[in-house]
Amino acid sequence: MRLDKTLPYSPIHACEEDYVEALLSFATTSKILQTLCGGVHILDFLTRDPDLYEAVLQPKWRDWLRLFEIPDILDLLMREDLGILLQIYDREPSDVHESQGLHDRSFGQWRGGPLPPKSLLSYISRVRDLSLDRAFNADVLASDVAGTHNLTRQLAVGMKPKKAHEVENFAAFVDGVISELGVTDTHQITHVVDFGSGQNYLGRVLASPVYDRRVVAVESKEANITGAKGMDISARLAKKPVIKRNKKAFRTQQAELQMVDDGVAICGQAQLVAPEPSSQDCGFQTDPRQSTPILEASSDRQEVGNIHYIQHRIMDGDLRYVVSQLDINNNAEEEDSRSTETDGSNGSYLTSSDSKLMVISLHSCGNLVHHGLRSLLLNDSVKAVAMVGCCYNLVTERLGPPSYKLPSLRPAHPRLDRSSSTYDPHGFPISERLASYKHHHGEGIRMNITARMMAVQAPQNWTAKDCEGFFTRHFYRALLQRVFMDIGVVDKPSPLNPDSGSGSPRGWSGGGQPIIIGSLRKSCYSSFLTYARGAVNKIREDSEHGAIITERMASLSDSDLLSYYEKFKHKKHELSLIWSLMAFSAGVMESVIVVDRWLWLKEQKEVRECWVQTVFEYEQSPRNLVVVGIKK
Repeated sequence: MRLDKTLPYSPIHACEEDYVEALLSFATTSKILQTLCGGVHILDFLTRDPDLYEAVLQPKWRDWLRLFEIPDILDLLMREDLGILLQIYDREPSDVHESQGLHDRSFGQWRGGPLPPKSLLSYISRVRDLSLDRAFNADVLASDVAGTHNLTRQLAVGMKPKKAHEVENFAAFVDGVISELGVTDTHQITHVVDFGSGQNYLGRVLASPVYDRRVVAVESKEANITGAKGMDISARLAKKPVIKRNKKAFRTQQAELQMVDDGVAICGQAQLVAPEPSSQDCGFQTDPRQSTPILEASSDRQEVGNIHYIQHRIMDGDLRYVVSQLDINNNAEEEDSRSTETDGSNGSYLTSSDSKLMVISLHSCGNLVHHGLRSLLLNDSVKAVAMVGCCYNLVTERLGPPSYKLPSLRPAHPRLDRSSSTYDPHGFPISERLASYKHHHGEGIRMNITARMMAVQAPQNWTAKDCEGFFTRHFYRALLQRVFMDIGVVDKPSPLNPDSGSGSPRGWSGGGQPIIIGSLRKSCYSSFLTYARGAVNKIREDSEHGAIITERMASLSDSDLLSYYEKFKHKKHELSLIWSLMAFSAGVMESVIVVDRWLWLKEQKEVRECWVQTVFEYEQSPRNLVVVGIKK
């Protein structure tokens, strides 16, 4: 489990510090990176004069990019060997070639056309070098059972191939960390706490035979907990509760109360395997205290895995409530053991002072990763953390007002309301290194919502079919925005400011509030006409924009909308080129976010070691970086 490098950076960098400084410097000094990642929004593409393609890219790039199709450009951005192309330039002075023009092919060719401009190649090379390496090596998962525990059909119930890949590999990783800690130091982890467990796919595997871990599944939604318990039964890890009742008394009671449902109560702390009721039991509730182990212990493990479900909304890293619930369950188990058989744990019951927790999360949304990392400091019982993040667009902002798309569509969450005009201490950046980093725009590294949304793209996984689909959707939306501007529904966007650092704090530079349309029926994307009409029908009921949009769009005939399409259809390719550059460049933004979390662990004196590594195949799961911290 101990890695040669604590960050998966490119070998061109001498050490972690060399990489981090280069990354932060590039993120705060490259104007083209800042423009592509947060400085522009796709809604602005056709509402500017000149449009974004003309305004953002230098002439040499624009002229060359127009010559090639999107699959070729994606290959250049992410797969082409740039060294070979740059060597051609090294044989001749670059200024000589640049002056010869694009169509002079005597100097060199690329895929039947002229060579890419050297400045474009240099930019692509820099982005690649500063993006964290996402290559996955399953052999690094140092678990006693890594590679030997394929998910059974019962355990894989409800999982799609992507989820099965994530759960299988992350479970092996977590087990490997726990096993190594138990051998090398005093951190004998007793419980695995899963932040935001959802349907508990991961916890179910960790608690099953082979791993046999005690899992604490912390989830805020009762429906998810109920569904997870149902899957425990489907996976044959829990027995379906058997209710014995006096039929005559039950029928009488049913008639009197006109009951339709059996009334079986579900408790947030209910056991996976219900205790067998006695023959005299005519009630409707099972014992909510007991947590029975799953199946049987594996031959080489002394403990038996089990799962405690705890319904709890995680607001920060304080886990006192979660630990207190463990005490309640353990006390109940100890009391029951005096009159029943033991649960297979050799009669050992853990109190909060005995518990040593490892906090994990598989694809934590927003600030949940930050809460998980902070739990390492805020709780004596937490000895290790392993967090895989996602949904960077849901992360709040520490150094500036939040950049929500539309305030009226923000989640109804008290903390978000309080932070609508203030800084959020739980947000990005979490490390002091980034918060105090000095650059020519000022102090601290900010990242607006557009940059963070682009950071969750996965351009390496795009297929030709994928590209055609979402580039068409983006083009239709940008074209509709132009229509909205022409009929006076939205204002003209503000001028581009190349010195703004991280772009508009709101995430776009259009006038007023952006109009959110979202997804439409598949049939709406058959043409721009059907898209425009479908979009207007969807937002007709919007209290803020619905009336005025419906009124003014009614003045446009079908032929008017078709004329818009004919006028701008040649811009679809240019929009696709800009979007591809944005998604590719955002690999640097994701690296900044992950490095920020790693730096925070490095800054804490209580942390003994920390590292970042890949735990999934990028093709299966693009958000494949786990941030790990071990307490001293």
